[in-house]
Amino acid sequence: MGKIGVSKIVFGIFLIQVLVKSVAVAHDKHMNIWPMPKSVSYGSNILYLSNELVLKTEGSKYIDASGILKEGFSRIVDVIKGGHVIEANFSRFSPSQVIKGIHVVVLSPNDELQHGVDESYKLSIPKQGNTEYAYIEAPTVYGALHGLQTFSQLCQFNFRARIIEIHHAPWTIVDQPRFSFRGLLIDTSRHYLPIPMIKKVIESMTYAKLNVLHWHIVDTQSFPLEIPSYPKLWNGAYSKPERYTMSEAAEIVRYAQRRGIHVLAEIDVPGHAESWGVGYLILWPSVNCTQPLDVSNDFTFKVIDGILSDFSKVFKYKFVHLGGDEVDTSCWTSTPRIINWLEKNGLNGSTAYQYFVLRAQKIALSHGYEVINWEETFNDFGNKLNPKTVVHNWLGGGVAERVVAAGLRCIVSNQDKWYLDHLDATWEGFYSNEPLANITKPEQQALVLGGEVCMWGEHIDASDIEQTIWPRAAAAAERLWTPYEKLAKDPRAVTRRLARFRCLLNQRGVAAAPLSGLGREAPVEPGSCYLQ
Repeated sequence: MGKIGVSKIVFGIFLIQVLVKSVAVAHDKHMNIWPMPKSVSYGSNILYLSNELVLKTEGSKYIDASGILKEGFSRIVDVIKGGHVIEANFSRFSPSQVIKGIHVVVLSPNDELQHGVDESYKLSIPKQGNTEYAYIEAPTVYGALHGLQTFSQLCQFNFRARIIEIHHAPWTIVDQPRFSFRGLLIDTSRHYLPIPMIKKVIESMTYAKLNVLHWHIVDTQSFPLEIPSYPKLWNGAYSKPERYTMSEAAEIVRYAQRRGIHVLAEIDVPGHAESWGVGYLILWPSVNCTQPLDVSNDFTFKVIDGILSDFSKVFKYKFVHLGGDEVDTSCWTSTPRIINWLEKNGLNGSTAYQYFVLRAQKIALSHGYEVINWEETFNDFGNKLNPKTVVHNWLGGGVAERVVAAGLRCIVSNQDKWYLDHLDATWEGFYSNEPLANITKPEQQALVLGGEVCMWGEHIDASDIEQTIWPRAAAAAERLWTPYEKLAKDPRAVTRRLARFRCLLNQRGVAAAPLSGLGREAPVEPGSCYLQ
Protein backbone atom coordinates (compact mmCIF):
# COMPACT_ATOMS: atom_id res chain seq x y z
CA MET A 1 0.00 0.00 0.00
CA GLY A 2 1.40 3.41 -0.96
CA LYS A 3 1.94 6.45 1.28
CA ILE A 4 -1.14 8.24 -0.08
CA GLY A 5 -3.38 5.30 0.85
CA VAL A 6 -1.97 5.15 4.38
CA SER A 7 -2.48 8.88 4.82
CA LYS A 8 -6.10 8.61 3.74
CA ILE A 9 -6.74 5.78 6.19
CA VAL A 10 -5.07 7.62 9.07
CA PHE A 11 -7.04 10.77 8.29
CA GLY A 12 -10.26 8.74 8.03
CA ILE A 13 -9.66 7.12 11.42
CA PHE A 14 -8.95 10.54 12.93
CA LEU A 15 -12.14 11.97 11.42
CA ILE A 16 -14.22 9.08 12.74
CA GLN A 17 -12.75 9.58 16.22
CA VAL A 18 -13.61 13.28 16.16
CA LEU A 19 -17.15 12.59 14.97
CA VAL A 20 -17.72 9.87 17.56
CA LYS A 21 -16.40 12.15 20.30
CA SER A 22 -18.63 14.98 19.07
CA VAL A 23 -21.75 12.76 19.09
CA ALA A 24 -21.00 11.18 22.46
CA VAL A 25 -20.08 14.43 24.14
CA ALA A 26 -23.58 14.98 25.56
CA HIS A 27 -22.98 12.25 28.13
CA ASP A 28 -19.20 12.65 28.45
CA LYS A 29 -17.84 13.17 31.96
CA HIS A 30 -15.50 15.84 30.55
CA MET A 31 -18.40 17.80 29.06
CA ASN A 32 -19.92 20.22 31.58
CA ILE A 33 -21.30 23.03 29.41
CA TRP A 34 -24.92 24.05 30.09
CA PRO A 35 -26.91 24.35 27.92
CA MET A 36 -25.39 21.78 25.58
CA PRO A 37 -24.04 23.42 22.40
CA LYS A 38 -25.00 22.32 18.90
CA SER A 39 -21.59 20.88 18.08
CA VAL A 40 -18.57 20.21 20.30
CA SER A 41 -15.19 18.60 19.82
CA TYR A 42 -12.24 18.65 22.21
CA GLY A 43 -8.78 17.23 22.84
CA SER A 44 -6.63 16.21 25.79
CA ASN A 45 -4.36 19.17 26.55
CA ILE A 46 -4.38 21.71 29.38
CA LEU A 47 -4.13 25.44 28.72
CA TYR A 48 -3.63 28.23 31.25
CA LEU A 49 -5.24 31.67 31.35
CA SER A 50 -3.08 34.73 31.71
CA ASN A 51 -3.77 36.77 34.81
CA GLU A 52 -4.20 39.79 32.51
CA LEU A 53 -6.63 38.38 29.96
CA VAL A 54 -7.17 40.86 27.11
CA LEU A 55 -9.88 41.43 24.51
CA LYS A 56 -8.77 41.61 20.88
CA THR A 57 -11.21 42.74 18.15
CA GLU A 58 -8.98 43.04 15.10
CA GLY A 59 -10.99 42.23 11.96
CA SER A 60 -14.37 42.83 13.61
CA LYS A 61 -16.95 44.98 11.82
CA TYR A 62 -18.50 45.88 15.15
CA ILE A 63 -16.85 49.00 16.59
CA ASP A 64 -18.53 48.61 20.01
CA ALA A 65 -19.24 52.30 20.42
CA SER A 66 -21.74 51.51 23.17
CA GLY A 67 -19.31 49.23 25.02
CA ILE A 68 -21.58 46.15 25.02
CA LEU A 69 -18.74 43.79 24.10
CA LYS A 70 -16.13 45.42 26.35
CA GLU A 71 -18.47 45.29 29.34
CA GLY A 72 -19.47 41.71 28.55
CA PHE A 73 -15.82 40.69 28.38
CA SER A 74 -15.08 42.36 31.73
CA ARG A 75 -18.01 40.59 33.36
CA ILE A 76 -16.82 37.23 32.03
CA VAL A 77 -13.30 37.79 33.31
CA ASP A 78 -14.75 38.56 36.74
CA VAL A 79 -16.89 35.40 36.88
CA ILE A 80 -14.01 33.27 35.59
CA LYS A 81 -11.73 34.53 38.36
CA GLY A 82 -14.53 34.11 40.87
CA GLY A 83 -12.68 36.09 43.51
CA HIS A 84 -9.66 33.77 43.42
CA VAL A 85 -6.17 35.21 43.78
CA ILE A 86 -3.98 34.17 40.83
CA GLU A 87 -0.46 33.48 42.11
CA ALA A 88 0.98 31.20 39.43
CA ASN A 89 4.48 31.52 38.06
CA PHE A 90 3.81 31.79 34.33
CA SER A 91 7.49 31.60 33.45
CA ARG A 92 7.40 27.85 33.83
CA PHE A 93 4.88 27.48 30.98
CA SER A 94 5.70 27.66 27.29
CA PRO A 95 3.92 30.48 25.37
CA SER A 96 1.83 27.90 23.50
CA GLN A 97 0.28 26.80 26.82
CA VAL A 98 -0.91 30.25 27.91
CA ILE A 99 -4.06 31.94 26.63
CA LYS A 100 -3.40 35.65 26.96
CA GLY A 101 -6.69 36.85 25.52
CA ILE A 102 -9.86 36.27 23.53
CA HIS A 103 -10.03 37.40 19.92
CA VAL A 104 -13.65 38.29 19.10
CA VAL A 105 -14.76 38.98 15.54
CA VAL A 106 -18.33 40.25 15.10
CA LEU A 107 -19.51 40.28 11.50
CA SER A 108 -22.32 42.85 11.85
CA PRO A 109 -21.77 46.49 12.87
CA ASN A 110 -25.34 46.66 14.21
CA ASP A 111 -26.21 46.05 17.87
CA GLU A 112 -29.97 46.59 17.68
CA LEU A 113 -31.64 43.91 19.76
CA GLN A 114 -34.84 42.62 18.23
CA HIS A 115 -36.72 39.37 18.04
CA GLY A 116 -34.94 36.83 15.88
CA VAL A 117 -31.50 38.45 16.11
CA ASP A 118 -28.77 35.98 15.14
CA GLU A 119 -27.38 34.54 18.40
CA SER A 120 -25.03 31.96 16.86
CA TYR A 121 -21.29 31.81 17.49
CA LYS A 122 -18.19 29.72 16.87
CA LEU A 123 -15.62 29.23 19.64
CA SER A 124 -12.09 27.86 19.18
CA ILE A 125 -9.65 27.37 22.06
CA PRO A 126 -6.97 28.11 21.06
CA LYS A 127 -7.38 30.05 17.83
CA GLN A 128 -6.16 28.09 14.83
CA GLY A 129 -2.79 29.50 13.82
CA ASN A 130 -2.40 31.61 16.97
CA THR A 131 -2.19 29.66 20.21
CA GLU A 132 -2.00 32.82 22.34
CA TYR A 133 -5.73 33.54 21.91
CA ALA A 134 -9.09 31.89 22.14
CA TYR A 135 -11.25 32.86 19.18
CA ILE A 136 -14.96 33.73 18.93
CA GLU A 137 -16.66 34.56 15.65
CA ALA A 138 -20.31 35.63 15.64
CA PRO A 139 -22.69 37.38 13.24
CA THR A 140 -23.79 39.77 16.04
CA VAL A 141 -22.45 41.01 19.34
CA TYR A 142 -25.19 39.05 21.09
CA GLY A 143 -23.88 35.78 19.67
CA ALA A 144 -20.43 36.83 20.84
CA LEU A 145 -21.78 37.31 24.38
CA HIS A 146 -23.07 33.71 24.31
CA GLY A 147 -19.65 32.59 23.14
CA LEU A 148 -18.05 34.34 26.10
CA GLN A 149 -20.48 32.60 28.46
CA THR A 150 -19.55 29.21 27.02
CA PHE A 151 -15.85 30.05 27.30
CA SER A 152 -16.33 30.88 30.98
CA GLN A 153 -17.78 27.44 31.69
CA LEU A 154 -14.65 25.77 30.34
CA CYS A 155 -12.44 27.56 32.87
CA GLN A 156 -11.61 26.22 36.32
CA PHE A 157 -9.33 27.32 39.14
CA ASN A 158 -6.50 25.01 40.14
CA PHE A 159 -6.11 25.50 43.88
CA ARG A 160 -2.69 23.88 44.03
CA ALA A 161 -1.12 25.85 41.16
CA ARG A 162 -3.19 29.01 41.90
CA ILE A 163 -4.04 29.35 38.21
CA ILE A 164 -7.09 29.17 35.94
CA GLU A 165 -7.01 26.23 33.55
CA ILE A 166 -8.88 25.00 30.50
CA HIS A 167 -8.80 21.22 30.29
CA HIS A 168 -9.27 19.06 27.18
CA ALA A 169 -8.07 21.65 24.68
CA PRO A 170 -8.27 22.21 21.81
CA TRP A 171 -12.00 23.01 21.89
CA THR A 172 -14.10 23.69 18.81
CA ILE A 173 -17.71 24.68 19.44
CA VAL A 174 -20.34 25.69 16.89
CA ASP A 175 -23.55 26.82 18.51
CA GLN A 176 -26.92 28.48 17.98
CA PRO A 177 -30.28 28.45 19.76
CA ARG A 178 -33.09 26.12 18.78
CA PHE A 179 -35.80 28.69 19.60
CA SER A 180 -35.73 32.48 19.33
CA PHE A 181 -37.91 33.00 22.45
CA ARG A 182 -36.45 31.56 25.67
CA GLY A 183 -38.25 33.32 28.46
CA LEU A 184 -38.55 33.77 32.21
CA LEU A 185 -41.55 35.54 33.75
CA ILE A 186 -41.25 37.60 36.92
CA ASP A 187 -44.25 39.04 38.77
CA THR A 188 -43.91 42.40 40.53
CA SER A 189 -47.56 42.81 41.46
CA ARG A 190 -48.03 39.97 43.97
CA HIS A 191 -44.75 41.00 45.65
CA TYR A 192 -42.54 43.97 44.87
CA LEU A 193 -39.06 43.02 43.65
CA PRO A 194 -36.28 45.57 44.29
CA ILE A 195 -34.41 46.73 41.20
CA PRO A 196 -31.08 45.15 42.29
CA MET A 197 -32.84 41.78 42.52
CA ILE A 198 -34.41 42.17 39.07
CA LYS A 199 -30.95 42.95 37.70
CA LYS A 200 -29.51 39.93 39.50
CA VAL A 201 -32.17 37.72 37.91
CA ILE A 202 -31.32 39.19 34.49
CA GLU A 203 -27.62 38.49 35.02
CA SER A 204 -28.35 34.89 36.02
CA MET A 205 -30.44 34.41 32.87
CA THR A 206 -27.37 35.07 30.74
CA TYR A 207 -25.57 32.11 32.33
CA ALA A 208 -28.26 29.75 30.97
CA LYS A 209 -28.69 31.67 27.68
CA LEU A 210 -32.31 32.67 28.37
CA ASN A 211 -33.15 35.79 26.35
CA VAL A 212 -36.59 37.17 27.30
CA LEU A 213 -37.53 38.67 30.67
CA HIS A 214 -41.33 38.68 30.71
CA TRP A 215 -42.18 41.42 33.20
CA HIS A 216 -45.68 40.87 34.56
CA ILE A 217 -45.77 44.35 36.00
CA VAL A 218 -49.28 44.88 37.36
CA ASP A 219 -52.16 42.71 38.54
CA THR A 220 -55.13 42.70 40.89
CA GLN A 221 -53.01 43.30 43.97
CA SER A 222 -50.83 46.27 42.99
CA PHE A 223 -49.89 48.70 40.22
CA PRO A 224 -46.27 49.58 40.99
CA LEU A 225 -45.21 51.28 37.74
CA GLU A 226 -45.34 55.01 37.01
CA ILE A 227 -47.45 55.86 33.95
CA PRO A 228 -46.77 59.51 33.03
CA SER A 229 -49.93 59.76 30.91
CA TYR A 230 -52.08 58.68 33.89
CA PRO A 231 -50.05 59.50 37.00
CA LYS A 232 -52.61 58.26 39.53
CA LEU A 233 -52.37 54.66 38.36
CA TRP A 234 -49.47 53.88 40.65
CA ASN A 235 -51.62 54.93 43.60
CA GLY A 236 -52.47 51.23 43.35
CA ALA A 237 -48.98 50.25 44.55
CA TYR A 238 -48.67 48.58 47.95
CA SER A 239 -46.72 51.57 49.25
CA LYS A 240 -44.67 54.48 47.94
CA PRO A 241 -41.34 52.65 48.35
CA GLU A 242 -42.73 49.69 46.38
CA ARG A 243 -42.85 51.47 43.05
CA TYR A 244 -40.85 51.80 39.83
CA THR A 245 -40.45 55.10 38.03
CA MET A 246 -40.54 54.95 34.25
CA SER A 247 -36.88 55.97 34.28
CA GLU A 248 -36.13 52.93 36.45
CA ALA A 249 -38.05 50.74 33.99
CA ALA A 250 -35.90 52.20 31.21
CA GLU A 251 -32.78 51.33 33.21
CA ILE A 252 -33.96 47.71 33.58
CA VAL A 253 -34.54 47.55 29.80
CA ARG A 254 -31.09 49.07 29.14
CA TYR A 255 -29.40 46.68 31.58
CA ALA A 256 -31.09 43.67 29.96
CA GLN A 257 -30.43 44.82 26.39
CA ARG A 258 -26.69 45.11 27.03
CA ARG A 259 -26.79 41.44 27.99
CA GLY A 260 -28.79 40.34 24.95
CA ILE A 261 -32.08 40.03 26.85
CA HIS A 262 -35.41 41.42 25.67
CA VAL A 263 -37.89 42.82 28.19
CA LEU A 264 -41.47 41.83 27.41
CA ALA A 265 -43.83 44.16 29.28
CA GLU A 266 -47.29 42.92 30.28
CA ILE A 267 -50.46 44.67 31.32
CA ASP A 268 -53.13 42.05 31.91
CA VAL A 269 -56.51 43.24 30.62
CA PRO A 270 -59.42 43.23 31.16
CA GLY A 271 -59.16 40.95 34.21
CA HIS A 272 -56.51 41.02 36.95
CA ALA A 273 -56.86 44.82 37.08
CA GLU A 274 -58.48 45.84 40.36
CA SER A 275 -55.42 47.90 41.34
CA TRP A 276 -56.03 50.26 38.40
CA GLY A 277 -59.14 51.64 40.07
CA VAL A 278 -57.34 52.80 43.21
CA GLY A 279 -56.15 55.82 41.27
CA TYR A 280 -59.05 56.04 38.83
CA LEU A 281 -62.26 54.76 40.42
CA ILE A 282 -64.09 55.16 37.11
CA LEU A 283 -62.21 52.15 35.73
CA TRP A 284 -64.15 49.82 38.04
CA PRO A 285 -67.61 48.57 37.04
CA SER A 286 -68.67 49.70 40.54
CA VAL A 287 -67.15 50.21 43.97
CA ASN A 288 -68.54 46.83 45.00
CA CYS A 289 -67.52 45.01 41.83
CA THR A 290 -64.02 46.05 40.85
CA GLN A 291 -62.91 43.90 37.91
CA PRO A 292 -62.74 43.32 34.97
CA LEU A 293 -62.08 46.87 33.80
CA ASP A 294 -65.22 48.68 32.72
CA VAL A 295 -65.86 47.59 29.13
CA SER A 296 -68.59 50.20 28.63
CA ASN A 297 -66.43 53.25 29.36
CA ASP A 298 -64.28 54.80 26.62
CA PHE A 299 -62.01 56.14 29.36
CA THR A 300 -60.86 52.55 29.99
CA PHE A 301 -59.45 52.35 26.49
CA LYS A 302 -57.97 55.85 26.67
CA VAL A 303 -55.99 54.68 29.71
CA ILE A 304 -54.81 51.58 27.88
CA ASP A 305 -53.80 53.79 24.96
CA GLY A 306 -51.88 56.09 27.33
CA ILE A 307 -50.09 53.17 28.97
CA LEU A 308 -49.04 51.68 25.64
CA SER A 309 -47.97 55.09 24.37
CA ASP A 310 -45.70 55.44 27.40
CA PHE A 311 -44.52 51.85 26.98
CA SER A 312 -43.51 52.46 23.36
CA LYS A 313 -40.94 55.02 24.52
CA VAL A 314 -39.24 52.53 26.89
CA PHE A 315 -40.10 48.92 26.05
CA LYS A 316 -38.62 48.47 22.58
CA TYR A 317 -39.22 44.74 22.13
CA LYS A 318 -41.54 44.15 19.17
CA PHE A 319 -44.07 42.36 21.39
CA VAL A 320 -46.27 43.54 24.23
CA HIS A 321 -48.28 41.15 26.41
CA LEU A 322 -51.92 42.11 26.97
CA GLY A 323 -52.92 39.16 29.17
CA GLY A 324 -56.58 38.35 28.66
CA ASP A 325 -56.75 35.34 30.99
CA GLU A 326 -59.18 34.32 33.73
CA VAL A 327 -61.82 36.93 32.87
CA ASP A 328 -64.97 36.63 34.96
CA THR A 329 -67.53 38.93 33.32
CA SER A 330 -70.11 38.74 36.13
CA CYS A 331 -69.34 42.33 37.21
CA TRP A 332 -70.39 43.45 33.75
CA THR A 333 -73.54 41.37 33.65
CA SER A 334 -74.63 42.44 37.16
CA THR A 335 -73.99 46.19 37.00
CA PRO A 336 -77.11 48.03 35.72
CA ARG A 337 -75.41 50.70 33.59
CA ILE A 338 -73.12 48.11 31.96
CA ILE A 339 -76.10 45.81 31.36
CA ASN A 340 -77.77 48.70 29.49
CA TRP A 341 -74.60 49.23 27.42
CA LEU A 342 -74.38 45.53 26.62
CA GLU A 343 -77.99 45.40 25.48
CA LYS A 344 -77.59 48.57 23.41
CA ASN A 345 -74.62 47.05 21.60
CA GLY A 346 -76.05 43.55 21.24
CA LEU A 347 -73.41 42.00 23.50
CA ASN A 348 -73.35 39.56 26.37
CA GLY A 349 -70.59 38.75 28.82
CA SER A 350 -68.59 36.52 26.48
CA THR A 351 -68.91 38.69 23.38
CA ALA A 352 -68.03 41.78 25.45
CA TYR A 353 -64.85 39.96 26.53
CA GLN A 354 -64.04 39.41 22.87
CA TYR A 355 -64.81 43.07 22.09
CA PHE A 356 -62.48 44.25 24.86
CA VAL A 357 -59.54 42.05 23.83
CA LEU A 358 -59.81 42.93 20.14
CA ARG A 359 -60.09 46.65 20.87
CA ALA A 360 -57.04 46.51 23.14
CA GLN A 361 -55.16 44.64 20.39
CA LYS A 362 -55.93 47.41 17.90
CA ILE A 363 -54.55 49.99 20.33
CA ALA A 364 -51.32 48.02 20.75
CA LEU A 365 -50.95 47.60 17.00
CA SER A 366 -51.36 51.37 16.57
CA HIS A 367 -48.27 51.83 18.75
CA GLY A 368 -46.22 49.45 16.61
CA TYR A 369 -46.48 46.40 18.85
CA GLU A 370 -47.38 42.82 17.99
CA VAL A 371 -49.59 41.32 20.67
CA ILE A 372 -49.20 38.30 22.93
CA ASN A 373 -52.35 37.07 24.71
CA TRP A 374 -52.91 34.23 27.14
CA GLU A 375 -54.54 31.17 25.61
CA GLU A 376 -58.13 31.79 26.80
CA THR A 377 -58.47 34.38 24.05
CA PHE A 378 -57.69 31.70 21.46
CA ASN A 379 -59.85 29.09 23.17
CA ASP A 380 -62.85 31.45 23.19
CA PHE A 381 -62.56 33.33 19.89
CA GLY A 382 -59.36 32.29 18.16
CA ASN A 383 -60.67 32.93 14.66
CA LYS A 384 -61.33 36.59 15.56
CA LEU A 385 -57.84 37.37 16.89
CA ASN A 386 -55.55 39.60 14.87
CA PRO A 387 -53.45 37.33 12.61
CA LYS A 388 -50.28 38.77 14.19
CA THR A 389 -51.37 37.50 17.62
CA VAL A 390 -49.01 35.23 19.56
CA VAL A 391 -50.97 32.84 21.78
CA HIS A 392 -49.36 32.12 25.15
CA ASN A 393 -50.21 28.59 26.26
CA TRP A 394 -50.42 28.00 30.02
CA LEU A 395 -53.40 25.82 30.91
CA GLY A 396 -52.00 22.50 29.70
CA GLY A 397 -50.75 20.42 26.82
CA GLY A 398 -52.21 20.16 23.34
CA VAL A 399 -52.87 23.88 22.90
CA ALA A 400 -49.79 24.72 20.83
CA GLU A 401 -50.69 22.21 18.12
CA ARG A 402 -54.19 23.72 17.76
CA VAL A 403 -52.80 27.26 17.69
CA VAL A 404 -50.27 26.61 14.93
CA ALA A 405 -52.81 24.56 12.96
CA ALA A 406 -54.89 27.75 12.92
CA GLY A 407 -51.91 29.66 11.51
CA LEU A 408 -51.09 31.65 14.65
CA ARG A 409 -47.80 31.79 16.53
CA CYS A 410 -47.41 30.29 19.98
CA ILE A 411 -45.31 30.41 23.15
CA VAL A 412 -45.42 27.38 25.46
CA SER A 413 -45.62 27.69 29.27
CA ASN A 414 -47.96 24.85 30.27
CA GLN A 415 -48.39 25.17 34.02
CA ASP A 416 -48.04 21.49 34.85
CA LYS A 417 -44.42 21.56 33.63
CA TRP A 418 -43.07 25.12 33.41
CA TYR A 419 -44.61 27.02 36.34
CA LEU A 420 -41.83 27.61 38.84
CA ASP A 421 -44.25 28.47 41.65
CA HIS A 422 -45.48 24.87 41.44
CA LEU A 423 -42.90 23.56 43.86
CA ASP A 424 -43.88 19.96 43.12
CA ALA A 425 -42.87 20.42 39.47
CA THR A 426 -39.51 18.65 39.23
CA TRP A 427 -36.49 19.63 37.19
CA GLU A 428 -36.91 16.41 35.22
CA GLY A 429 -40.34 17.61 34.12
CA PHE A 430 -38.92 21.00 33.17
CA TYR A 431 -36.26 19.25 31.06
CA SER A 432 -38.66 16.87 29.32
CA ASN A 433 -41.35 19.39 28.36
CA GLU A 434 -41.24 19.56 24.55
CA PRO A 435 -42.72 22.70 22.89
CA LEU A 436 -43.13 20.89 19.55
CA ALA A 437 -44.94 17.85 20.96
CA ASN A 438 -47.24 16.42 18.25
CA ILE A 439 -46.34 19.23 15.83
CA THR A 440 -44.71 17.54 12.85
CA LYS A 441 -45.16 19.89 9.89
CA PRO A 442 -42.13 22.19 9.46
CA GLU A 443 -44.27 25.21 8.60
CA GLN A 444 -46.24 24.73 11.84
CA GLN A 445 -43.13 24.07 13.93
CA ALA A 446 -41.81 27.44 12.74
CA LEU A 447 -44.84 29.12 14.34
CA VAL A 448 -43.75 28.00 17.82
CA LEU A 449 -41.52 30.88 18.90
CA GLY A 450 -40.28 28.99 21.94
CA GLY A 451 -41.21 28.76 25.57
CA GLU A 452 -41.12 30.43 28.94
CA VAL A 453 -40.86 29.38 32.58
CA CYS A 454 -43.11 31.41 34.86
CA MET A 455 -42.13 32.69 38.30
CA TRP A 456 -45.51 33.84 39.63
CA GLY A 457 -45.14 35.89 42.77
CA GLU A 458 -47.88 34.93 45.23
CA HIS A 459 -45.31 33.24 47.48
CA ILE A 460 -42.15 34.78 46.03
CA ASP A 461 -40.23 37.90 46.96
CA ALA A 462 -36.59 38.94 47.03
CA SER A 463 -35.90 36.46 49.85
CA ASP A 464 -36.62 33.30 47.86
CA ILE A 465 -36.92 34.09 44.16
CA GLU A 466 -33.50 32.84 43.06
CA GLN A 467 -33.70 29.40 44.63
CA THR A 468 -37.23 29.00 43.27
CA ILE A 469 -36.08 29.84 39.73
CA TRP A 470 -32.81 27.87 39.72
CA PRO A 471 -31.86 25.21 38.80
CA ARG A 472 -35.25 24.18 37.34
CA ALA A 473 -35.26 27.09 34.87
CA ALA A 474 -31.90 25.86 33.59
CA ALA A 475 -33.45 22.50 32.71
CA ALA A 476 -35.98 24.29 30.50
CA ALA A 477 -33.23 26.53 29.11
CA GLU A 478 -31.43 23.52 27.63
CA ARG A 479 -34.68 22.29 26.10
CA LEU A 480 -35.08 25.68 24.40
CA TRP A 481 -31.46 26.13 23.31
CA THR A 482 -30.06 22.72 22.39
CA PRO A 483 -30.89 20.91 19.12
CA TYR A 484 -33.59 18.31 19.68
CA GLU A 485 -31.37 15.42 18.63
CA LYS A 486 -28.76 16.42 21.24
CA LEU A 487 -31.22 16.48 24.13
CA ALA A 488 -31.20 13.57 26.56
CA LYS A 489 -34.19 11.27 26.13
CA ASP A 490 -33.94 10.41 29.83
CA PRO A 491 -33.30 13.48 32.05
CA ARG A 492 -31.28 11.35 34.44
CA ALA A 493 -28.52 11.31 31.83
CA VAL A 494 -27.87 15.03 32.45
CA THR A 495 -28.12 14.99 36.26
CA ARG A 496 -24.37 15.28 36.83
CA ARG A 497 -23.97 18.11 34.32
CA LEU A 498 -26.96 20.07 35.68
CA ALA A 499 -25.69 19.58 39.26
CA ARG A 500 -22.37 21.11 38.19
CA PHE A 501 -24.18 24.03 36.59
CA ARG A 502 -26.16 24.55 39.80
CA CYS A 503 -22.89 24.66 41.74
CA LEU A 504 -21.48 27.09 39.18
CA LEU A 505 -24.47 29.36 39.81
CA ASN A 506 -23.79 29.20 43.55
CA GLN A 507 -20.15 30.09 42.93
CA ARG A 508 -21.30 33.11 40.93
CA GLY A 509 -23.49 34.32 43.77
CA VAL A 510 -26.82 32.92 42.54
CA ALA A 511 -28.83 31.14 45.25
CA ALA A 512 -29.69 28.04 43.20
CA ALA A 513 -31.34 25.23 45.18
CA PRO A 514 -30.26 21.56 45.12
CA LEU A 515 -31.56 19.32 42.35
CA SER A 516 -32.89 16.79 44.84
CA GLY A 517 -36.28 17.39 46.40
CA LEU A 518 -38.98 19.89 45.50
CA GLY A 519 -38.50 23.40 44.17
CA ARG A 520 -36.33 25.67 46.39
CA GLU A 521 -35.82 22.88 48.90
CA ALA A 522 -32.85 23.21 51.26
CA PRO A 523 -30.02 20.64 51.35
CA VAL A 524 -31.10 17.63 53.37
CA GLU A 525 -27.74 17.04 55.02
CA PRO A 526 -24.06 18.08 54.94
CA GLY A 527 -22.22 17.20 51.76
CA SER A 528 -20.70 18.33 48.50
CA CYS A 529 -22.64 20.72 46.29
CA TYR A 530 -22.03 18.36 43.36
CA LEU A 531 -23.92 15.54 45.08
CA GLN A 532 -27.05 17.49 46.00
